[in-house]
Amino acid sequence: MHHANHFYGHAHILAEYCGLDPEHPPRIDGYVQHGWNVVDGLGLGTPYVPGRPIFVYSERTRRRAWSMGRRQATVVGAPFLYLIALRPEAPDAPPREGTIFYPFHGWEKQQVLGDHQRQVDEILETETGPVTFCLYWNEYRNDEVRAAYEKYGRVICHGYRGQQWRDTDRHFLDKQLAEMRRHRRVASNRLSSAIFHGVAAGCEPAVYGDPMHLDHEDRPTADRIRREWPELHGKHLDGQAARASALSELGDGFLASPAELRAMLGWTKHHQAATARVPA
Repeated sequence: MHHANHFYGHAHILAEYCGLDPEHPPRIDGYVQHGWNVVDGLGLGTPYVPGRPIFVYSERTRRRAWSMGRRQATVVGAPFLYLIALRPEAPDAPPREGTIFYPFHGWEKQQVLGDHQRQVDEILETETGPVTFCLYWNEYRNDEVRAAYEKYGRVICHGYRGQQWRDTDRHFLDKQLAEMRRHRRVASNRLSSAIFHGVAAGCEPAVYGDPMHLDHEDRPTADRIRREWPELHGKHLDGQAARASALSELGDGFLASPAELRAMLGWTKHHQAATARVPA
């Protein structure tokens, strides 16, 4: 299994949905899209075995993958949607309040460049109610950046994405879902997976503020995202249009049944073996 299939606990969620052990997901026969992007769904610069299947979120991503030569692309929907299916919201959940804000983040090979204080000032001018700042692990571990947000509200981190099959927080998305269901709004300064997940979890979305940039970032791609998804940019959006667009990007309507997903991921024999071990 490619190690990126474990990112954010994706393989673990899919295994649970398929009736398999979520602690030890079987090897996936292919590559799962591990985050929203505007190319073929795969990680930039990561080597892949040619001809192996890829499992993408949406039909739009599948078409891009096809145009880039990835002809074995199958739409299965985002793992986050399978998690929602596994964790229905409690009917007696307390009322939502405030905003969870996801500042644009860096990663191991690229750090984000921007004015965090200016970002906080605009957030506090815009949002009503309490604000939770959710930092990516990369910024959460930076004492200076974390302190810039801790002065103004609650600061959290959902955990480590994982790398090379090590230190994966398989409950990353469980924690994200739980936090989003506490908040009325989800916001960020860049359109990202967090915004799409927040919409699926029932939050009102917003994307505004200094977009910041990564060191050596491909700026035209960032600019294209703002042009291509105007309905998801702004402080106060048309809820119906934003929700339709976000759910489409996550592949809502394409979720497979457990049996279908087991067949696509190459897990049928694992399920048969697990079933055979269950006492009559």
